[in-house]
Amino acid sequence: MSKKQLPVIQPDPDAVCCTPLVREPLRETDAADLAKVFKALADPVRLRLFSLIASFDGGQACVCDLTGEFDVSQPTISHHLKVLRDAGLVDSERRGTWVYYWVLPEALARLSGLLAPAGLERVPAARA
Repeated sequence: MSKKQLPVIQPDPDAVCCTPLVREPLRETDAADLAKVFKALADPVRLRLFSLIASFDGGQACVCDLTGEFDVSQPTISHHLKVLRDAGLVDSERRGTWVYYWVLPEALARLSGLLAPAGLERVPAARA
């Protein structure tokens, strides 16, 4: 089997190297709060759970729909969901025997505002 030579892409010298994450430095308390959020999202299972919940029709997902997507036990999924709740990323409500989860819009707004490049307005989501 022969190896294929890949082209080397030269960086654009006019491109901005590093876009600032925020328009002004974070205060100590804000940094501590955001660190909890990023720590919660730093786990691959929690990041996938967050993404799955956000992608469900109607914006809500039953825990029964989430557990089958992972190769971990139901108590482990419950633990990860609790971490996401404690970080202020999702909320939940018990309906009968099942618990339904949804992503908190203010958490998404805070993250997107933090990660938006300085000096740029928010770009509207692409439409399918």
